[in-house]
Amino acid sequence: MKYWLYKSEPGNWSWDDQLAAPKKTTEWDGVRNYQANNNMKAMKKGDRGFFYHSVKEKTIVGVVEVVKEHEPDPTDQTGKGFGMVTLKAVGPMPEPISLDQIKQEPKLENMVLVNNSRLSVHPVTAAEWKTICKMGKFKD
Repeated sequence: MKYWLYKSEPGNWSWDDQLAAPKKTTEWDGVRNYQANNNMKAMKKGDRGFFYHSVKEKTIVGVVEVVKEHEPDPTDQTGKGFGMVTLKAVGPMPEPISLDQIKQEPKLENMVLVNNSRLSVHPVTAAEWKTICKMGKFKD
């Protein structure tokens, strides 16, 4: 299993929206960055990810799971082959973790979120996953 982080602007799609979606499942579409798209191509069914509210909140608020692997994104009108995955909510982060908390944790100093804050979908190492789950009291 691999781990990921998905950034979403809560004004466009929030954790509450994810929970309210039918079967708590949604297509993660609209990604128009080649590196983020390549990350989604590497995802497999069963991979887990952190749901991160970007912009003002900058907080990990929940955990999602890949339930359908990369496929063409029908909202891509560019013809550049961008895709999407389908995610299902697993559960909320009992104690949401802010970007400031992540930056203060030495074990997370090399995390992509800390060093490439513009990338909307990126990998999380197994060690980073364990550290954040422990910080947020999420029982994985």
